[in-house]
Amino acid sequence: MSDAHAHHGYISNKDAYLKRLKRIEGQTRGLQNMVADEKYCIDILTQISAVTSALESVALGLLDEHLNHCVVEAVAEGGPVAEEKLKEASAAIARLVKS
Repeated sequence: MSDAHAHHGYISNKDAYLKRLKRIEGQTRGLQNMVADEKYCIDILTQISAVTSALESVALGLLDEHLNHCVVEAVAEGGPVAEEKLKEASAAIARLVKS
């Protein structure tokens, strides 16, 4: 199944993810304004921490859905597709842990 025609695991929660990402976008714009307005450093850092936490939450949700949908489906099919999906998931986890 190619990515162009695939139904990704997060599709049932797409609206919730979009809402969360738009909220994060707003928080990021708020950070720009805080710097432009020369707000207190600690207040800016607190907001950066909140944005980082929000992005991590979205990432973990997407990873969970990927594991429970795409990886489970690929493992059921077996063969090289399963190996590829497991390697992708492992690499994604490694990137999240490093960040």
